[in-house]
Amino acid sequence: MVKNEGKGAKRKTPEDEKNGSEELVEKKVCKASSVIFGLKGYVAERKGEREEMQDAHVILNDITEECRPPSSLITRVSYFAVFDGHGGIRASKFAAQNLHQNLIRKFPKGDVISVEKTVKRCLLDTFKHTDEEFLKQASSQKPAWKDGSTATCVLAVDNILYIANLGDSRAILCRYNEESQKHAALSLSKEHNPTQYEERMRIQKAGGNVRDGRVLGVLEVSRSIGDGQYKRCGVTSVPDIRRCQLTPNDRFILLACDGLFKVFTPEEAVNFILSCLENHCGHLGLTTSYVTFCSWRCLTGLFYPPNHPLGEKGLCSEKIEVVTDLDQG
Repeated sequence: MVKNEGKGAKRKTPEDEKNGSEELVEKKVCKASSVIFGLKGYVAERKGEREEMQDAHVILNDITEECRPPSSLITRVSYFAVFDGHGGIRASKFAAQNLHQNLIRKFPKGDVISVEKTVKRCLLDTFKHTDEEFLKQASSQKPAWKDGSTATCVLAVDNILYIANLGDSRAILCRYNEESQKHAALSLSKEHNPTQYEERMRIQKAGGNVRDGRVLGVLEVSRSIGDGQYKRCGVTSVPDIRRCQLTPNDRFILLACDGLFKVFTPEEAVNFILSCLENHCGHLGLTTSYVTFCSWRCLTGLFYPPNHPLGEKGLCSEKIEVVTDLDQG
Protein backbone atom coordinates (compact mmCIF):
# COMPACT_ATOMS: atom_id res chain seq x y z
CA MET A 1 0.00 0.00 0.00
CA VAL A 2 1.41 3.37 -1.05
CA LYS A 3 0.62 6.40 1.04
CA ASN A 4 -0.76 9.31 -0.97
CA GLU A 5 1.46 12.30 -0.20
CA GLY A 6 -0.68 14.70 -2.16
CA LYS A 7 -0.34 16.28 -5.56
CA GLY A 8 2.93 18.08 -6.09
CA ALA A 9 4.47 16.66 -2.94
CA LYS A 10 8.23 16.16 -3.17
CA ARG A 11 9.28 12.57 -2.69
CA LYS A 12 11.84 12.03 0.02
CA THR A 13 15.12 10.53 -1.08
CA PRO A 14 16.96 8.03 1.14
CA GLU A 15 19.34 10.86 2.04
CA ASP A 16 16.42 13.09 3.12
CA GLU A 17 15.01 10.31 5.26
CA LYS A 18 18.43 9.76 6.81
CA ASN A 19 18.82 13.47 7.58
CA GLY A 20 15.31 13.56 9.01
CA SER A 21 16.02 10.67 11.35
CA GLU A 22 19.28 12.30 12.45
CA GLU A 23 17.44 15.54 13.20
CA LEU A 24 14.88 13.61 15.26
CA VAL A 25 17.61 11.91 17.27
CA GLU A 26 19.35 15.24 17.83
CA LYS A 27 16.14 16.80 19.09
CA LYS A 28 15.68 13.95 21.56
CA VAL A 29 19.17 14.23 23.07
CA CYS A 30 19.53 18.01 22.83
CA LYS A 31 16.66 19.25 24.94
CA ALA A 32 17.20 22.82 26.06
CA SER A 33 17.71 23.54 29.75
CA SER A 34 16.54 26.64 31.56
CA VAL A 35 19.64 26.45 33.78
CA ILE A 36 22.86 28.01 32.50
CA PHE A 37 25.70 25.54 32.99
CA GLY A 38 28.92 26.78 34.54
CA LEU A 39 31.99 26.40 32.31
CA LYS A 40 35.65 26.25 33.36
CA GLY A 41 38.65 25.47 31.21
CA TYR A 42 41.97 23.78 32.05
CA VAL A 43 45.00 23.12 29.90
CA ALA A 44 48.06 20.86 29.70
CA GLU A 45 50.80 20.76 27.11
CA ARG A 46 53.86 18.85 25.98
CA LYS A 47 56.53 20.36 23.73
CA GLY A 48 58.08 17.08 22.61
CA GLU A 49 61.26 17.10 20.56
CA ARG A 50 60.89 20.53 18.97
CA GLU A 51 62.97 23.47 20.11
CA GLU A 52 59.90 25.57 20.89
CA MET A 53 56.24 24.99 21.69
CA GLN A 54 54.41 26.09 18.54
CA ASP A 55 50.90 25.57 19.92
CA ALA A 56 48.83 28.09 21.87
CA HIS A 57 45.56 28.22 23.76
CA VAL A 58 43.04 30.67 25.20
CA ILE A 59 40.71 30.12 28.16
CA LEU A 60 38.12 32.83 28.84
CA ASN A 61 35.53 31.42 31.21
CA ASP A 62 33.35 34.53 31.05
CA ILE A 63 33.59 37.41 28.54
CA THR A 64 29.98 38.54 28.86
CA GLU A 65 30.94 41.98 30.12
CA GLU A 66 33.46 42.50 27.31
CA CYS A 67 31.02 41.35 24.61
CA ARG A 68 28.12 43.42 25.98
CA PRO A 69 25.45 41.25 24.33
CA PRO A 70 21.74 42.15 24.35
CA SER A 71 20.79 41.29 27.94
CA SER A 72 17.31 40.19 26.96
CA LEU A 73 18.71 37.39 24.76
CA ILE A 74 22.11 36.39 26.16
CA THR A 75 23.26 36.09 29.78
CA ARG A 76 26.66 34.36 29.47
CA VAL A 77 29.43 34.22 26.86
CA SER A 78 32.57 32.06 27.17
CA TYR A 79 35.44 31.34 24.78
CA PHE A 80 37.96 28.50 24.58
CA ALA A 81 40.47 27.78 21.81
CA VAL A 82 43.47 25.69 20.80
CA PHE A 83 45.87 26.67 18.01
CA ASP A 84 48.32 24.17 16.48
CA GLY A 85 51.17 26.11 14.88
CA HIS A 86 53.45 24.95 12.08
CA GLY A 87 56.44 26.59 10.45
CA GLY A 88 56.96 28.66 13.58
CA ILE A 89 55.12 30.02 16.60
CA ARG A 90 54.05 33.41 15.23
CA ALA A 91 50.73 32.44 13.59
CA SER A 92 49.43 30.46 16.57
CA LYS A 93 50.58 33.15 18.99
CA PHE A 94 48.99 35.90 16.88
CA ALA A 95 45.69 33.98 16.67
CA ALA A 96 45.69 33.34 20.43
CA GLN A 97 46.23 37.03 21.12
CA ASN A 98 43.92 38.54 18.53
CA LEU A 99 41.12 36.22 17.41
CA HIS A 100 39.04 36.60 20.57
CA GLN A 101 39.69 40.36 20.62
CA ASN A 102 38.28 40.64 17.09
CA LEU A 103 35.38 38.42 18.13
CA ILE A 104 34.54 40.68 21.06
CA ARG A 105 34.59 43.76 18.82
CA LYS A 106 32.33 42.11 16.24
CA PHE A 107 29.96 40.42 18.71
CA PRO A 108 26.34 41.67 18.29
CA LYS A 109 25.64 44.50 20.70
CA GLY A 110 22.04 45.41 19.91
CA ASP A 111 18.83 43.51 19.34
CA VAL A 112 19.06 40.85 16.62
CA ILE A 113 16.44 38.83 14.81
CA SER A 114 18.38 35.56 14.98
CA VAL A 115 21.14 35.04 17.54
CA GLU A 116 22.38 31.90 15.77
CA LYS A 117 22.76 33.51 12.34
CA THR A 118 24.35 36.62 13.83
CA VAL A 119 26.87 34.66 15.91
CA LYS A 120 27.84 32.47 12.94
CA ARG A 121 28.36 35.54 10.77
CA CYS A 122 30.39 37.09 13.56
CA LEU A 123 32.66 34.02 13.69
CA LEU A 124 33.15 34.00 9.91
CA ASP A 125 34.07 37.69 9.88
CA THR A 126 36.36 37.24 12.88
CA PHE A 127 38.39 34.44 11.28
CA LYS A 128 38.68 36.33 8.00
CA HIS A 129 39.77 39.55 9.70
CA THR A 130 42.31 37.79 11.96
CA ASP A 131 43.85 35.95 9.01
CA GLU A 132 44.07 39.14 6.94
CA GLU A 133 45.74 40.97 9.83
CA PHE A 134 48.37 38.27 10.26
CA LEU A 135 49.05 37.93 6.53
CA LYS A 136 49.54 41.69 6.27
CA GLN A 137 52.03 41.63 9.14
CA ALA A 138 53.75 38.50 7.83
CA SER A 139 54.20 39.88 4.30
CA SER A 140 55.75 43.10 5.62
CA GLN A 141 58.66 41.20 7.18
CA LYS A 142 61.97 40.50 5.42
CA PRO A 143 62.01 37.64 4.81
CA ALA A 144 58.26 37.17 4.93
CA TRP A 145 56.91 34.95 7.69
CA LYS A 146 55.71 31.56 6.51
CA ASP A 147 54.08 30.48 9.77
CA GLY A 148 50.61 28.96 9.86
CA SER A 149 48.20 27.60 12.44
CA THR A 150 45.09 25.52 12.82
CA ALA A 151 42.32 26.88 15.04
CA THR A 152 39.63 25.11 17.04
CA CYS A 153 37.44 27.50 19.00
CA VAL A 154 34.37 26.98 21.18
CA LEU A 155 32.14 29.99 21.77
CA ALA A 156 29.54 29.26 24.45
CA VAL A 157 26.49 31.53 24.31
CA ASP A 158 24.40 30.52 27.32
CA ASN A 159 23.92 26.76 26.79
CA ILE A 160 24.62 26.81 23.05
CA LEU A 161 28.09 25.92 21.78
CA TYR A 162 29.36 27.31 18.49
CA ILE A 163 32.40 25.37 17.34
CA ALA A 164 34.55 27.00 14.65
CA ASN A 165 37.59 25.22 13.32
CA LEU A 166 40.29 25.29 10.66
CA GLY A 167 42.64 22.38 10.04
CA ASP A 168 42.96 19.10 11.90
CA SER A 169 42.69 19.99 15.60
CA ARG A 170 39.52 18.58 17.13
CA ALA A 171 36.73 19.24 19.60
CA ILE A 172 35.15 16.24 21.35
CA LEU A 173 32.12 16.33 23.64
CA CYS A 174 31.64 13.70 26.36
CA ARG A 175 27.92 13.00 26.74
CA TYR A 176 26.22 10.37 28.90
CA ASN A 177 23.70 8.19 27.07
CA GLU A 178 20.87 7.26 29.42
CA GLU A 179 19.66 4.37 27.26
CA SER A 180 23.01 2.58 27.01
CA GLN A 181 24.21 3.97 30.37
CA LYS A 182 27.58 4.72 28.78
CA HIS A 183 29.52 7.88 27.95
CA ALA A 184 29.91 8.69 24.27
CA ALA A 185 32.57 10.73 22.49
CA LEU A 186 30.79 13.06 20.08
CA SER A 187 32.80 14.94 17.47
CA LEU A 188 31.99 18.66 17.38
CA SER A 189 34.40 19.62 14.59
CA LYS A 190 35.36 18.69 11.06
CA GLU A 191 38.96 18.02 10.07
CA HIS A 192 40.28 19.76 6.97
CA ASN A 193 42.79 17.68 5.04
CA PRO A 194 43.82 18.14 1.38
CA THR A 195 42.84 14.54 0.62
CA GLN A 196 39.15 15.22 1.25
CA TYR A 197 37.21 15.61 -1.99
CA GLU A 198 35.78 19.11 -1.42
CA GLU A 199 39.10 20.41 -0.12
CA ARG A 200 41.06 18.92 -3.01
CA MET A 201 38.62 20.30 -5.58
CA ARG A 202 38.94 23.82 -4.14
CA ILE A 203 42.74 23.58 -4.16
CA GLN A 204 42.87 22.31 -7.73
CA LYS A 205 40.39 24.96 -8.91
CA ALA A 206 42.70 27.63 -7.46
CA GLY A 207 45.63 26.23 -9.44
CA GLY A 208 47.21 24.17 -6.68
CA ASN A 209 47.64 20.43 -6.35
CA VAL A 210 47.73 17.72 -3.72
CA ARG A 211 50.77 15.43 -3.60
CA ASP A 212 51.43 12.80 -0.95
CA GLY A 213 48.35 14.01 0.93
CA ARG A 214 49.68 17.58 1.24
CA VAL A 215 49.11 20.90 -0.52
CA LEU A 216 51.92 21.15 -3.11
CA GLY A 217 53.41 18.16 -1.31
CA VAL A 218 54.19 20.29 1.77
CA LEU A 219 51.22 21.60 3.82
CA GLU A 220 49.26 18.93 5.67
CA VAL A 221 46.08 21.00 6.25
CA SER A 222 43.81 22.68 3.72
CA ARG A 223 42.51 25.48 5.97
CA SER A 224 44.54 27.62 8.32
CA ILE A 225 45.42 31.04 9.66
CA GLY A 226 48.59 32.31 7.99
CA ASP A 227 50.40 30.15 5.41
CA GLY A 228 50.41 33.11 3.03
CA GLN A 229 52.37 31.25 0.36
CA TYR A 230 49.56 28.70 0.06
CA LYS A 231 46.54 31.01 0.07
CA ARG A 232 46.80 31.47 -3.70
CA CYS A 233 46.65 27.66 -4.00
CA GLY A 234 43.22 27.29 -2.40
CA VAL A 235 44.13 27.14 1.29
CA THR A 236 41.47 29.20 3.06
CA SER A 237 40.70 30.67 6.47
CA VAL A 238 36.95 30.08 6.24
CA PRO A 239 36.07 27.95 9.28
CA ASP A 240 33.61 25.11 9.53
CA ILE A 241 31.00 26.17 12.12
CA ARG A 242 28.79 23.81 14.05
CA ARG A 243 26.18 24.33 16.75
CA CYS A 244 25.53 22.11 19.79
CA GLN A 245 23.00 22.42 22.61
CA LEU A 246 24.45 21.55 26.02
CA THR A 247 22.42 19.10 28.11
CA PRO A 248 22.56 17.93 31.74
CA ASN A 249 24.16 14.71 30.44
CA ASP A 250 27.29 16.49 29.17
CA ARG A 251 30.45 16.00 31.21
CA PHE A 252 33.22 17.92 29.41
CA ILE A 253 34.54 19.15 26.08
CA LEU A 254 38.02 18.19 24.92
CA LEU A 255 39.95 20.45 22.53
CA ALA A 256 43.19 18.94 21.27
CA CYS A 257 45.80 19.15 18.53
CA ASP A 258 45.92 16.34 16.01
CA GLY A 259 48.95 14.61 17.56
CA LEU A 260 46.91 13.53 20.57
CA PHE A 261 44.62 11.51 18.30
CA LYS A 262 47.58 9.76 16.70
CA VAL A 263 47.95 8.00 20.05
CA PHE A 264 44.43 8.11 21.50
CA THR A 265 41.15 7.49 19.71
CA PRO A 266 38.47 10.00 20.77
CA GLU A 267 36.81 7.26 22.81
CA GLU A 268 40.08 6.37 24.56
CA ALA A 269 40.78 10.02 25.36
CA VAL A 270 37.28 10.53 26.78
CA ASN A 271 37.39 7.31 28.80
CA PHE A 272 40.80 8.17 30.21
CA ILE A 273 39.62 11.59 31.33
CA LEU A 274 36.52 10.01 32.86
CA SER A 275 38.62 7.49 34.77
CA CYS A 276 40.79 10.28 36.13
CA LEU A 277 37.75 12.29 37.19
CA GLU A 278 36.11 9.30 38.85
CA ASN A 279 39.29 8.15 40.61
CA HIS A 280 40.20 11.57 41.97
CA CYS A 281 36.66 12.51 42.95
CA GLY A 282 36.03 9.16 44.60
CA HIS A 283 39.29 9.36 46.50
CA LEU A 284 38.57 12.89 47.70
CA GLY A 285 34.91 12.22 48.41
CA LEU A 286 33.80 14.96 46.03
CA THR A 287 30.45 15.22 44.33
CA THR A 288 29.94 15.84 40.64
CA SER A 289 29.65 19.60 41.07
CA TYR A 290 33.27 19.72 42.19
CA VAL A 291 34.76 17.75 39.33
CA THR A 292 36.06 20.95 37.76
CA PHE A 293 38.77 21.12 40.40
CA CYS A 294 40.07 17.70 39.34
CA SER A 295 40.24 18.44 35.64
CA TRP A 296 43.72 19.92 35.55
CA ARG A 297 45.18 16.86 37.27
CA CYS A 298 43.31 14.75 34.77
CA LEU A 299 44.84 16.69 31.90
CA THR A 300 48.29 16.26 33.34
CA GLY A 301 47.64 12.54 33.63
CA LEU A 302 46.33 12.50 30.07
CA PHE A 303 49.73 13.51 28.81
CA TYR A 304 51.74 11.38 31.17
CA PRO A 305 49.64 8.31 32.06
CA PRO A 306 51.67 5.54 33.72
CA ASN A 307 52.32 2.48 31.53
CA HIS A 308 50.45 3.97 28.57
CA PRO A 309 51.79 4.14 24.99
CA LEU A 310 51.68 7.95 25.19
CA GLY A 311 54.48 7.80 27.72
CA GLU A 312 56.57 5.81 25.25
CA LYS A 313 55.66 7.45 21.93
CA GLY A 314 56.89 11.01 21.64
CA LEU A 315 54.68 13.74 20.19
CA CYS A 316 56.15 16.67 18.30
CA SER A 317 54.28 19.24 20.35
CA GLU A 318 50.78 18.93 21.68
CA LYS A 319 48.33 21.07 23.57
CA ILE A 320 44.96 19.98 24.86
CA GLU A 321 42.24 21.77 26.74
CA VAL A 322 39.30 20.45 28.68
CA VAL A 323 36.22 22.56 29.24
CA THR A 324 33.99 21.14 31.97
CA ASP A 325 30.34 22.15 32.23
CA LEU A 326 29.16 21.06 35.63
CA ASP A 327 27.86 23.79 37.89
CA GLN A 328 24.17 24.49 37.47
CA GLY A 329 22.91 27.77 38.70
